[in-house]
Parts: sequence; structure tokens; C-alpha cells
Amino acid sequence: MTPIGVFDSGFGGLTILRDLRRALPGADFLYLGDNARAPYGSRSFELVYRFTLQAVKYLFGQGCPLVILACNTASAKALRSIQQRDLASIDPERRVLGVIRPTVEAIADSTTTGSVGLFGTPGTVASHSYDIEIEKHAPGTRVFSHACPMWVPLVENSEADGDGADYFVKKDVDALFDPHPDIDTLILGCTHYPLLLDKIRKYVPTGVTILSQGDIVAKSLIDYLQRHPEMDARISRGGTVRYLTTESADKFDGLASEFMGEKVKATAIRLE
Repeated sequence: MTPIGVFDSGFGGLTILRDLRRALPGADFLYLGDNARAPYGSRSFELVYRFTLQAVKYLFGQGCPLVILACNTASAKALRSIQQRDLASIDPERRVLGVIRPTVEAIADSTTTGSVGLFGTPGTVASHSYDIEIEKHAPGTRVFSHACPMWVPLVENSEADGDGADYFVKKDVDALFDPHPDIDTLILGCTHYPLLLDKIRKYVPTGVTILSQGDIVAKSLIDYLQRHPEMDARISRGGTVRYLTTESADKFDGLASEFMGEKVKATAIRLE
């Protein structure tokens, strides 16, 4: 079996996996969540790079010819280094892709004011990865970023529907939009954030387009496989999905089942 690998620091990448499975229902997938070391958002570049490289190597060892970093922090802090420094020595025939570039490429067709908002983890915001990529693909676009350190803990503690989530979502939305009312496109720069989408929509000004990363990444992967038939041919087509976690499998299964809308049974592993 040669599945598509999907990696995240925790649970957020499951929102990407969900859309990938809808887009490629026949493909096999292998999901790995580094829950024991999550969250990545506040960790250093070097640590995120080291943890992500360990995960990529593990997924390659499980037969994955292609790995999606379904994590904005890993995509921001580790993807470029892995692509440029490590792949050639590990296996030049394998590929690692991220979530930032596909999201950025969708912005040009979305904004009319040229003002884009970004909600992300502190690590993603501090990396300026979105600013750099947006300048490449949509020069002149202004990016206004705001870190939301409480959003991931809310989701991972099953508080996304609670009143506490309303408080923090409104606080962060106001902090971004009050000084920048001309923002017309909003990037949810963390794969956990779709679980807060109803509350985000509740407080974001009317008319703002909220970009859904899962759908964007899924469409981008289909396009990539069409342009690289040699990679498409390497992916096994059994329609299966397996789950790995560096945490307790029982602990992972409960929240993962909520993310996926179906029963999840994971296997616990160690990364080193």
C-alpha cells in the first residue's frame, strides 16, 4: 500500500483530510498527528522543523510517496527546508507539499479591495510566510495578520461551541477588523479554525469572503496529480484511511471522531 500521507501537529489536519477524502474517494490515506508534542504554534523554527522532518521520514517509511503538511505552522516553518535540504538525500522521487501556497493562490481571485486578513497561530503569524507568498502571487496586496493563541485550545478541549469560544472569537475578530475595515478576504491560517467557522462568520463583517483551506488544498492536490501522472500512478487506490498518533490512541480517537464525523480508531506510535 502506498497511501497519501497527511501530517499535522495535532487534530487540525483532520479538516484537510476530510476534504481530501471527498475529492479523492478512491485513494488510500495515512494520517499522523503529533499530539504528544502539540501545539506547534509557539515552538521555535528549529524545533518545528525537526519534529516535522521526523514525521515526514516516518510516513515515507510507511510507504507514502507523497506527504501533505496539513499544518500551517509546519508549512511555514519546515516545508521549504525539507524540500530544499532533505528530500534529495532521503528520496528524490518523493514529495512533500504544504497548505500555504494553495491558499495564497486562491486570494487573487477573491479580493477586490486588495486588503486581506489572516488569523493564525503565533508561529504562523511570526513566520510571515503568508505575507511573503502573497507578495509573490498577488503583488501589492496588503496583509493584516492577527494571532489567535486561544483558538486551538478551545477546539482541542471540545469548547468550540461554548460561550467561551464566542468571547475569544469576537475579541480576535474585532482586533483585526476594527482598525482594518476594508479587509474583504479572510484566511483561516490554522486547520483547527474551521471548527470555529460558525462563530467566526457570526462576528466577521458582512460581505467578507472566508477562505476554506480544506477545499482549496483538495483542489490543489487534484491539479498537482493531474500535472504529475507519475506520482498519481504511485498512489494506491483502496479507499482506506488509517490514523496514527504520538499520544494515547484512546485519547486521540474521541476528538478525531468529532472532526471526521465517523468513528476513528488510531494506532499510537513514537517519533524520534
